Amino acid sequence: MALIVTLSNYLVQFPVNYIGLQDLLTYGAFSYPVAFLITDLSNRRYGKNTAKKIVYLGFTLGVFLTLYFSTNYSDLISIRIAIGSGTAFLVAQLIDINIFDRLRKKIWFAAPLTSSLIGSIVDTFLFFSISFYGTGINWVSLSFGDLFVKIFVALLMLIPFRLLLSRIHENTNTEKKISV
Repeated sequence: MALIVTLSNYLVQFPVNYIGLQDLLTYGAFSYPVAFLITDLSNRRYGKNTAKKIVYLGFTLGVFLTLYFSTNYSDLISIRIAIGSGTAFLVAQLIDINIFDRLRKKIWFAAPLTSSLIGSIVDTFLFFSISFYGTGINWVSLSFGDLFVKIFVALLMLIPFRLLLSRIHENTNTEKKISV
């Protein structure tokens, strides 16, 4: 989790400079949705409380690593990115956990898809507004481009979620057989 947060915080500083996307998209949009996959799989396997612990640990390590490796302390935007990222990550992931937990007994894709979509919306607008409001950077356009990619990647993350879901059930069943 910490690696995904750190990587995303670094990559968000770089716009995608192809086919006119520099005002709409950063590279961080491609890596960050994996954090929701990690949270949702943890929630499914270990439950809500353990998923929260993973988020808190990921938050702590991610912010520390971001501050250490990719924050330029002479650049206010770099500091704001670290603050915006930590705030948005924590709020969005905790929302994701609660939504996922409420929907976990529905059809397999309802919980990860709904929680990831809502979490992505919250994360995107919190992050971009905290990091770039008042800087002259067109953060609204960047946030919509970023959100579009996050939604697309969230849909793609349903594939590994479904594949890993069967392994999670096997592990749970194996543990129950062993403990009986």
